[in-house]
Amino acid sequence: MAQEYDLVILGGGTGGYVAAIRASQLGLKTAIVEKDKIGGTCLHKGCIPSKALLRSAEVYSLTKRSDEFGVVTNTTTLDFAKVQSRKTAIVEKLYQGVQYLMKQGKIDIYNGFGRILGPSIFSPVPGTISVELEDGQENEMLIPKNVIIATGSKPRSLPGLHIDGSTVITSDEALEMENLPKSMLIVGGGVIGIEWASMLADFGVDVTVVEYANRIIPTEDVEISKELERLLHKKGIRIITNAKILPETFTKNEESVTISAEKNETLQSFTVDRILVSIGREGNIENIGLQNTDIITDNGYIQVNAHYQTKESHIYAIGDVIGGLQLAHVASHEGIRAVEHIAGTKTEPLRYEHISKCVYSHPEVASIGYTEEEARQRGYEIKMGKFPFQATGKALVFGESDGFVKVIADKKTNDILGVHMIGPNVTDMISEAGLASVLDATPWEIGNTIHPHPSLSEAIGEAALAVDGKAIHI
Repeated sequence: MAQEYDLVILGGGTGGYVAAIRASQLGLKTAIVEKDKIGGTCLHKGCIPSKALLRSAEVYSLTKRSDEFGVVTNTTTLDFAKVQSRKTAIVEKLYQGVQYLMKQGKIDIYNGFGRILGPSIFSPVPGTISVELEDGQENEMLIPKNVIIATGSKPRSLPGLHIDGSTVITSDEALEMENLPKSMLIVGGGVIGIEWASMLADFGVDVTVVEYANRIIPTEDVEISKELERLLHKKGIRIITNAKILPETFTKNEESVTISAEKNETLQSFTVDRILVSIGREGNIENIGLQNTDIITDNGYIQVNAHYQTKESHIYAIGDVIGGLQLAHVASHEGIRAVEHIAGTKTEPLRYEHISKCVYSHPEVASIGYTEEEARQRGYEIKMGKFPFQATGKALVFGESDGFVKVIADKKTNDILGVHMIGPNVTDMISEAGLASVLDATPWEIGNTIHPHPSLSEAIGEAALAVDGKAIHI
């Protein structure tokens, strides 16, 4: 028997379940169709499990240098099975929490694969969802007034290099490793690749990163990229940029794999235990019934307007499947705005320049707004201020004094154009810059905000003061 809903959401990841909660708050009868587990990639295969592993790696690395803090230990031993069990426990606890939120919101969950049908006996317009249930029962038919596609993304593969799940892996398989390899080649120096490089190096793995672009994390500010590369080199990570992996050179034996990369017309060969392919993610748009609609895709992503409507105005799309900033917090806010538009609530378009980006490596990287290069390309006459963590008392106490905060402002209007950070706990500190961006604060206003002493946040205030040459401690 067909079930009617105000809203059916394809995909129960962060964007999907947050959208469902908001829909429930607005009184919409809502269902989610999810082929795996509620929480999606972020909770089960991305954000949360990877950060749990990163934290264990950070603690392990810190323990090995605990004598710097006057804490002398005889031995430091890594139990990777316990590392993995801790990760699993964190994910499970959060998974239970999300399930509770679904019950609290009276949101129906259909465990199966959903496809959008075209006009049929159920509806004169595309949008009926056929759910292929896991237990082999007859498909469930859902008839919604509106649909949100939130099917997320998957790791992009490198043509010609087969992902076998054991010696050649993506981040999905890496999260489930039972044992750490002695050596790893990471193909791709973007956010995910660098987080894995940092983590594995802290765990004691011999890591090499090969990046096709001329620098790692190429979407971040150039100075941040250079500083991160310098600090990763200090960890012992080899980073090779401007290099192209040649899949046709791949060979393997019982103990290792070998592959070559081309740099400046010269071949360099790498023999490692495993290869991690991390060259970005691609939207999950296959087999979800888009061909039964007038929905437009471009380069593998669904095209939407400012309210996240597709060409079919009652069908919306959010999150990784529409491209752009493929971040969990972005998907969540896109989902909220899509639902509010469905409900007739007045909404403002999401301003992506107000969204913080984070790299959870060690050291961490965080940013908001334009890079220095982007600001200049857009015709701004800029002024900048920088402040190093080594001049911050709390950073020295913390034992992490590498890195800096950089503030970019418009010389004519004094508006903040961008804030970029590399150093300890900057993924938490960036929220102050995010609020400043939303409120159109000036560097003077940040600089005159009294930051507690000693605190890492003092570096933000000092960097803001430095924009006009008024920093106190440099």
